[in-house]
Amino acid sequence: MSTSVTQAFVKQFEREVHESYQRIGSKLRNTVRSKGNVQGASTVFQRVGKGSAGTKARHGEVPVMNIEHSPAECILYDFYAGDWVDRLDELKTNIDERQVIANAGAYALGRKTDELLIEEMDKSTNFAGTGADGLTKAKILEAFEMLGEADVPDDGQRYAVVGWKQWSQLLGILEFANSDYVGPDELPWRGTQAKRWLGTLWLPHSGLTAAGGVRLCHWYHKTAVGHAAGADVKTDITWHGDRAAHFVNNMMSQGACLIDPAGVVTLRCLEG
Repeated sequence: MSTSVTQAFVKQFEREVHESYQRIGSKLRNTVRSKGNVQGASTVFQRVGKGSAGTKARHGEVPVMNIEHSPAECILYDFYAGDWVDRLDELKTNIDERQVIANAGAYALGRKTDELLIEEMDKSTNFAGTGADGLTKAKILEAFEMLGEADVPDDGQRYAVVGWKQWSQLLGILEFANSDYVGPDELPWRGTQAKRWLGTLWLPHSGLTAAGGVRLCHWYHKTAVGHAAGADVKTDITWHGDRAAHFVNNMMSQGACLIDPAGVVTLRCLEG
């Protein structure tokens, strides 16, 4: 009996984990500013301030904007998600069972990626609402005004992530769910549970922070939050004779940071 898996199995399993992570792992990674192949323990995202234009006299010097540059450091952390696969169990399983293990590892790492991003967004101090009620139309419009007053670009790269309770409350708002307002192509139940409204892509998420019965939902611009990856999802499979099993280890090195606090508005929503 062979005491190690074949290279074909290893390569196929690693490919399945990577594909699963890309497909079902993180819901938020593609909604933020992302940097890959980072060398070292950290990387820096540049935050550029606002420039101002001015006039000049004939033959005079062109006014300099003196744009402020404030770097935001993103520290990378190493994460692992492993499991044992008994050698004799392998003889009884098929490709579907292997895919179950691959998906489980991808899910675990994907949740960790989102957890890092949510932890950074929780640092926002731009609050819409007091947390004394749920996700109401008035609270949404207050957050909408805050983003506009902060000159957050309305360029199709705004995202709003809410809890499932808040998603249900959104479905009760006519302007969000009624085709008379948004058109049949933008209804939230067409395909996946996500929709565009107020120039923003709205997404439900089960991992948002909740404390004291108050859920923290976030409305943000893509460039306001950063994600960095030193190593994307990798898989290592080793044989342990003393256990007569293979250990399947999934790992990655990633980090997140809040680049521009003004680009994130937090909606505090009461649950109960």
